[in-house]
Amino acid sequence: MSRAPIGEFLDVNGVAVHVRQDGAGPPLVLLHGYCGSVHWFDRLTVGLAARHRVIRVDLLGHGCTGGSSGFDAASQARMVAAVLDSLGVEDVLVAGHSFGADVAVALAAISPRVGSLVLIGQAPDYSYASFPPGSAVLLPMVGALVRMVAHRRWVRFASRFRRTGWFDDPLRDLADHAVTAPAMARVVLVDRARVLAARPLDEQLADLALPCLVILGRRDRFYDCDKTFARYSAVGARVEIVEGAGHSPFLERPGEVARLLREFSGS
Repeated sequence: MSRAPIGEFLDVNGVAVHVRQDGAGPPLVLLHGYCGSVHWFDRLTVGLAARHRVIRVDLLGHGCTGGSSGFDAASQARMVAAVLDSLGVEDVLVAGHSFGADVAVALAAISPRVGSLVLIGQAPDYSYASFPPGSAVLLPMVGALVRMVAHRRWVRFASRFRRTGWFDDPLRDLADHAVTAPAMARVVLVDRARVLAARPLDEQLADLALPCLVILGRRDRFYDCDKTFARYSAVGARVEIVEGAGHSPFLERPGEVARLLREFSGS
């Protein structure tokens, strides 16, 4: 299943990386999570583009970006660093959601163009994660099924009755899942657990010593909000909780998250 681009393509080591830019002002990069795309920030961008040059990137193996390898956070960060170099932006505020938070932190460690960080909906590691049992086995199977049916007419018809109104296209998340590289499942569910156990994100933030905002949803099903709040606060990050929101607060409360980002960028 192919996706229609909404931005430009930049060549990064022979890979066509899909980048969308909106607005003008201080640069703000938005990095999506596993099975996401630039579209996950469509509504958030509306609240940011009046004051910022909003740069959205489809990570390797996602959305309209190609690539058959280099899916881990460190490799993704090198790709995004090359994008920033190509665009010539400086003092960039980089915000990453879920797996995108790992990429944002890894990017800050290698690129002097990053001036501050925002982590959204991501705990420092998997030590208290509450993923469904068997996710590492079942998720690739679900992904294969989604790739088979996402383009069927009856799926689009049925999607009209879904309760979530997070996307303008009710099939957006299914379409993004359908084009995500199958190898990403192991990267996120198996390899990532080992990487974060060895060096959690809060430990990395402490070493970076950059201004950092963490945005959490009170009802995140994957990570205990209070535990995540305590760990990031302990290393000096500013932590904000969006009440009533889950793992992706920018989808459920785009206006509130946009406000938090604007306030942080101006502080």
